[in-house]
Amino acid sequence: MHPRSSSYDVVVVGGGHNGLVSAAYLARAGLSVLLLERLGHTGGAAVSTEPFAGRPVRLSRYSYLVSLMPEQLMADLDLDVRLASRTTASYTPWTRGERTGGLLVERPEGEATRASFRELTGGDDEYAAWQRFYGEVGRLAEVVAPTLMRPLPLAREVRDLVDERIWDDVVERPLGRAIRSRFSDDTVRGVVATDALIGTFASLDDPSLVQNRCFLYHLVGNGTGEWRVPVGGMGAVTTALATAAAGAGAEIVTGAGVSAITPGPDGAEVTWHDGEREHAVTGRRVLSGVAPWVLRILLGEGEDTATKPVGSQLKINLLLDRLPGLRSGADPAVAFAGTLHLAEDYSLLEQAYAAAAGGAVPDPLPGEVYCHSLTDPSILGDRAGSAHTLTYFGLHTPAGLFDADPSAREVATRRALASLDAVLTEPLADCLATDAEGRPCIEVKVPQDVERDLAMPGGHIFHGDLEWPWATNRSRLETPAQQWGVQTAHDAVLLCGSGARRGGAVSGLGGHNAAQAVLAEL
Repeated sequence: MHPRSSSYDVVVVGGGHNGLVSAAYLARAGLSVLLLERLGHTGGAAVSTEPFAGRPVRLSRYSYLVSLMPEQLMADLDLDVRLASRTTASYTPWTRGERTGGLLVERPEGEATRASFRELTGGDDEYAAWQRFYGEVGRLAEVVAPTLMRPLPLAREVRDLVDERIWDDVVERPLGRAIRSRFSDDTVRGVVATDALIGTFASLDDPSLVQNRCFLYHLVGNGTGEWRVPVGGMGAVTTALATAAAGAGAEIVTGAGVSAITPGPDGAEVTWHDGEREHAVTGRRVLSGVAPWVLRILLGEGEDTATKPVGSQLKINLLLDRLPGLRSGADPAVAFAGTLHLAEDYSLLEQAYAAAAGGAVPDPLPGEVYCHSLTDPSILGDRAGSAHTLTYFGLHTPAGLFDADPSAREVATRRALASLDAVLTEPLADCLATDAEGRPCIEVKVPQDVERDLAMPGGHIFHGDLEWPWATNRSRLETPAQQWGVQTAHDAVLLCGSGARRGGAVSGLGGHNAAQAVLAEL
């Protein structure tokens, strides 16, 4: 497919979920919109695939849960998507001497959660601390969430609406300090800390506070921080977005590899290649859904390896014939229904960070497991009722480990599965399904795979370190692009992807906010 015109009001570079959101909003507003996507399909990291030959099971290969996408955005675009709540928030197996058990956090929390804390800690103090802390975090989320689809607030405006202590704990000082002062149990501390480390390689005491920003983003979605399962897989979300964009009149061209963006006095020219020949198109505004580091290359500013983002995650997708039992005795249908934490005690998380910072694959390797099929059996196709999917997400596995040592992928995979085997009554290998050719149904992705497949520099799932979702100085909010946190050094080129302020994770916020800036300007 070729564009119908050589000029548009808006050209969107990149067809991930944020680019699709921008295209849908702008086309609905009556602007002419062209979206160019390098791959043969839209969706970016938020896609569903059938990775195992002969097994019609649709896995969310990269992105896997939805929290930050505002319900208002989904309503604005009339998205035909259902997000299902998980009955279990988290389950964390533990061993204390001769005792084994599991810390269960229900959704919503009830007496079983209280009893689970009591069994682990011997009293009710830790659960009371848990309730106080997350009550304060919840009030912070209620203040921040409504601002995400508005022009950037000032930090002081947000600060004045929340408790001084939680602002200090989450925004002003390294998160590790708050966790250690508020909680006494190593396992409880670790469960709190993990939300600060998803895709983020940092100590909990990192003075940059990158871990604090990651923590905030993981807990503010829609004012509740609940992470939900998209029914039909992540691809259902981006398919609905593509339908909304195309239905509103946006032109979508796939297989279009953009090689250059050239700003001019009245807009910008985008040069792209369809595999056979080169094309050029102009837009009054160009929205970049690619990472800011990649955008600088497209603008002709060269590659600065010193500023290239560095991803930090190990993603393992599995298909099982059955769920294994747990040594704690918990019902697998309960333990696997939420986030299953593995080797994520606070001390183990810091130990793993130190090991990885020193160039070694952590042992034990911290990570967590999700079983989407317990919440959404539709992804299993004809295997519904018997098989189950598992997704493992490993922490403290920065890209540099895999660059330095070709065997690190195998070592990390082995240690990830070992951390799961350590809490099971049988080896996970005994539960693995096989594909049509008799191979175990297991797929491993490290940051280098993410960079190769999705052009995310360094395999960084947020396109770079997350930023606070507010501004510190009103004098820097002069233009609509600045007010919405989507500006670049060029007036005609705006960020619309995860690299925009407030753009991280599967939220659509980068796309929404770029669209609002364009509408204000044009």
